[in-house]
Amino acid sequence: MDKFVEVTGLKKNYNSLKAVDEVSFYIDSGEVFGLLGPNGAGKTTTIEIMEGLRKADGGSVRIAGMNPQKNDFNLKQIIGVQLQSSAMEERLKAREALQLFGSYYKKTLSPDYLLEMVDMAEKKNTFYSKLSGGQQKRLALAIALVNDPRMVFLDEPTTGLDAQSRRNIWEIIKRLKSEGRTVLLTTHYIEEAENLCDRVAIIDHGKIIAEGTPAELVTQSGISHKILFKTQTSPGEKTIHSLSDKYGKLELEDDTYRLKSDQAGKPLIELIKLLEEENNRLTDLHLVRPTLEDVFIELTGRRIRD
Repeated sequence: MDKFVEVTGLKKNYNSLKAVDEVSFYIDSGEVFGLLGPNGAGKTTTIEIMEGLRKADGGSVRIAGMNPQKNDFNLKQIIGVQLQSSAMEERLKAREALQLFGSYYKKTLSPDYLLEMVDMAEKKNTFYSKLSGGQQKRLALAIALVNDPRMVFLDEPTTGLDAQSRRNIWEIIKRLKSEGRTVLLTTHYIEEAENLCDRVAIIDHGKIIAEGTPAELVTQSGISHKILFKTQTSPGEKTIHSLSDKYGKLELEDDTYRLKSDQAGKPLIELIKLLEEENNRLTDLHLVRPTLEDVFIELTGRRIRD
């Protein structure tokens, strides 16, 4: 695929603080790319430099071959931006807001088409102050699309929304991808990144510390699967020793056995086989697979919302 975005050796310092420290990554055309990191990790500064809102101290950014610092006007014609939070005149109606922002661009999409896309057609004449939090977020997303952008920046688009409102935004992002738009997404919801992003980069203390598909990052982390099970009677010594010797110590906590392994299939098959041989059976079984959040905590020592 063609690289639509190339960030190379990006730097931004605030006195002695290296907010962005030699950050490099690329985004393919039509890709949903996630930039993840704890608060203060350098995400917002990186994005603001990419959008042309902040000047870098070093390195380069190219979006569709354009430099945000030199091609500011032309770049803004092909990108859309949804900020973490936005505010508008309270008595501005939803459709009027789209008409207003559309007037800033050479090319625009129909306000009615955009309101239909974000499932707000029935709210077109509703004042901004009367929209719910989720509806305001969807209107902000529609405004980010008003110039029919080739690339969309979405900075925590679902923060503060309920589960159903988040799912509505997810569907819109999936539609953007299906239309071939390039999306840069930041989020404090790991499951959002896992569901939406083709690839993610994890940034901490101004540096990219991991990059790849969510599945690749989980596999490369080496974090163990956890097999939790209960049995009708206590497993025999043969079962305990066989599992422990091959896959790691089998631990008992309360009435639940715990086995950690870098794989899931083989130990599960062997567990069932050994229990059958001793005429025992499982009464409860849970497989806990490592997640992107586990990787994030392993790499940063913090949860993403910290």
